[in-house]
Amino acid sequence: MASIISHIAVPICARLLGGPTQVPRRLFLLALLASILPDADVIAFKFGIPYASDYGHRGFTHSIAFALVLAAVCAACFRALQARPAVIFSVIFVSCLSHALLDALTNGGLGVALFWPLDSARIFLPWVPIEVSPIGVTRFFTERGLLVLWSEAKIIWLPCALTVAIGLWLKRRVRKGGPEIAPIRK
Repeated sequence: MASIISHIAVPICARLLGGPTQVPRRLFLLALLASILPDADVIAFKFGIPYASDYGHRGFTHSIAFALVLAAVCAACFRALQARPAVIFSVIFVSCLSHALLDALTNGGLGVALFWPLDSARIFLPWVPIEVSPIGVTRFFTERGLLVLWSEAKIIWLPCALTVAIGLWLKRRVRKGGPEIAPIRK
């Protein structure tokens, strides 16, 4: 898996790009939780559920279906979250699904059950540049953990920082009434 530290990158980007008006504090905190929630499935190990099971680590909680259901439930709570249902749905869905996609970019484990319940197959994406993170705090604070953090800095945090920088620059440019970007002519 990608480390828990890097799973929160996507909701942080959403908050920075949307600002507190679009992504209020409650929604932001819920999005942070949604981005790490799929790894709650590690509790399956305590109950003897095999890793490769649909209900094991990287199983159904790492699926598109899980992210959709979670986003729909959260969107139904729009009054408590002080945001529009479509914004809540989008932020929670992307935050939760990003977890599975980041794990599918790692170079270890069994893959993710992205298409569960339609297909239980565990998959990786064609490109797996992220070093798989060791499970457990003590294993993480080793040389291997530093290697994981370095790969995540390059593959997750740098692109997120560039996305936020470009997005904020474009927002300022539009607010200032700067010149519009000319359409491409054929």
